[in-house]
Amino acid sequence: MRRTPAPGAPSRGTMADVNQQRMNVESFNLDHRTVLAPYVRLADTKVLPAGDVIQKYDVRFTQPNRAHLEMPVVHSLEHLFAEHSRNHSDRVIDFSPMGCQTGFYLILQGTWDYDAVLDLVQSTLEDVTTATEVPAANEVQCGWGANHTLTGAQEAARTFLAARDEWSTVTA
Repeated sequence: MRRTPAPGAPSRGTMADVNQQRMNVESFNLDHRTVLAPYVRLADTKVLPAGDVIQKYDVRFTQPNRAHLEMPVVHSLEHLFAEHSRNHSDRVIDFSPMGCQTGFYLILQGTWDYDAVLDLVQSTLEDVTTATEVPAANEVQCGWGANHTLTGAQEAARTFLAARDEWSTVTA
């Protein structure tokens, strides 16, 4: 299948044949039928009132409406990535799961070079594959400490890393 490169720029699928009005949430305007996971996509850049810049990346693990990550995998990847990514950058603001269970939003402070984002994702997921435990997977530090799977998170990370050459292409 032919993939269209999208080096760093926001990539939006066409919604013309769906006849949907433009929505406030960026991802609701993305035609999920045209994307090819796995990928890392710049979804939004915001300049805050004080002039600070944040960037939001769509880190898509599975093909929308065809596959999803099980909740213990999502939960464990969230913990692992949130903890380990901060070993690589102090500009990580958040790593949040998508409700559809197909990926995550990575929110970073400042304007990032796209390749630097890919390097951050790769380094962090490599850390996930060698982790010996899910950080904060307990009743004191987590709202559902029993809902984790280190092996599931590691398998998802290995699958994502194996497709590294495809991360910058978003649509078919």
